[in-house]
Amino acid sequence: MGITTGSIMTGGMGSAAMLDDFFTRALIAGIGVALTAGPLGCFIVWRRLAYFGDTLSHAALLGVALALLAEVNITLAVFGVCAVISLALLLLQRRASLSADSLLGLLAHSALALGLVVLAFMTWVRIDLMGFLFGDILAVSATDIAVIYAGGAAVLAVLAWIWHPLFAATVNHELAEAERMRPDRANLIFMLLMAIVIAIAMKIVGVLLITALLIIPAATARRFATGPEHMAVLAAGIGALAVVGGLFGSLEWDTPSGPSIVVAAFVLFLLSLLPRVMTLRKESVR
Repeated sequence: MGITTGSIMTGGMGSAAMLDDFFTRALIAGIGVALTAGPLGCFIVWRRLAYFGDTLSHAALLGVALALLAEVNITLAVFGVCAVISLALLLLQRRASLSADSLLGLLAHSALALGLVVLAFMTWVRIDLMGFLFGDILAVSATDIAVIYAGGAAVLAVLAWIWHPLFAATVNHELAEAERMRPDRANLIFMLLMAIVIAIAMKIVGVLLITALLIIPAATARRFATGPEHMAVLAAGIGALAVVGGLFGSLEWDTPSGPSIVVAAFVLFLLSLLPRVMTLRKESVR
């Protein structure tokens, strides 16, 4: 769903005020998600866990289906399913003979397929499947914004609490264990934080694009960061900038809002490559 500028021209000041209202809510909600996703995305980049992010985001659709079936809150249901998938992954890694990437693929595609099958059986429920897959940031309410910022603040507070053991486990798991930092507990908490972020971000960019919002700003920030904490702050800022750029691009060209945010993040990543390209050209000239 894009932001149609034609309504402003035909509807006068009332339509413009309405547009300003939901556009402002979209900006506030998107920036809140970006500020939370950026620091978590750094650990995904450092640990090469992009496929894990995809697994949880695909499982989010199963959470949506179960929420509609049981008539419960969608955000809570998505968090619950993602948390169960995270715990299942930990258990299967200890007991199954399959590799981690095989387990992730198994869980991701099974959860996504099961969610689609459950939705197909619920013929009495009308749903906007495209909205769940690619997000519908323009439909966020004041309540959604409150959930995003309250949940985001809680996620960042817990992430700050486990930052040192989690980072130590990222660098060297065995050394972190030797230093009694309890890296396994930090890893479990990190997985649950990921589940929370995916649950609150699903309405912004959709289940198929959440991982992009986690990874791309962090990958862009990595080129400029002077340390781990600096990279986390930069990733949050770059994500917020991508949200603003994507929404204004959606307003200008009437493109889908969620994908436009991801495209804006990708453009920022491409721009981050320019200093490196210019340096290589200068060196080749010499």
